[in-house]
Amino acid sequence: MKFAVVVFPGSNCDRDMYHVVRDILQEEADLVWHESGNLQDYDAILLPGGFSYGDYLRSGAVAAVSGMMDRVKEQAAQGKPVLGVCNGFQVLLESGLLPGAMLPNEKLAFMCHQEQLEVVSNQTLFTSEYDQGETVQFPIAHGEGNYYCDAKTMAELKANGQVVFTYKNNPNGSAGAIAGIVNKHGNVLGMMPHPERASEAIIGSADGIRLFQSLVKNWRDAHAVNV
Repeated sequence: MKFAVVVFPGSNCDRDMYHVVRDILQEEADLVWHESGNLQDYDAILLPGGFSYGDYLRSGAVAAVSGMMDRVKEQAAQGKPVLGVCNGFQVLLESGLLPGAMLPNEKLAFMCHQEQLEVVSNQTLFTSEYDQGETVQFPIAHGEGNYYCDAKTMAELKANGQVVFTYKNNPNGSAGAIAGIVNKHGNVLGMMPHPERASEAIIGSADGIRLFQSLVKNWRDAHAVNV
């Protein structure tokens, strides 16, 4: 399986993603500069954390209208898996690939620590290697991770099974304690916590690696790849 790790000006978690795919999963990965034109040769697209374009307008807002995101949308429409983490989640929201918006954290402070999450749905491309209702531990590192949507959107997210992860302790005040959601087709996941920073026990948790393993397993099953 071949992953594209998209790099915007200001991305700073791209190497983390790359390390997980290449060194832990032992799969192919390329760092793809935002001005590059081709995503067709990749099987999954990863949008990493950081501060795309410095977040000078609004977190993720400039990256959302870049040519790269037009190409990401094209691939997502074809059913290709897209994962956006932290700033990547913000970009997915700003681009309209996922519903809702991000507000500053409820306490108006940057947060960087481990958080416990509940796996609300293991019926997605990204979570099939988890148990339903399982508690996992991923780190967070954000100042604008307070997920917001209106009551109608929240009802739709819950009814459609689009809520994938919720916080046990809701550190940023997110509506519904949401930590991660998928689109209606289930192939685009946006999440604030960092699974790539929870992929090796030596750094505090290996719970995140199963998210990437889920992607690989589902891709191989769909393409009848023998391992």
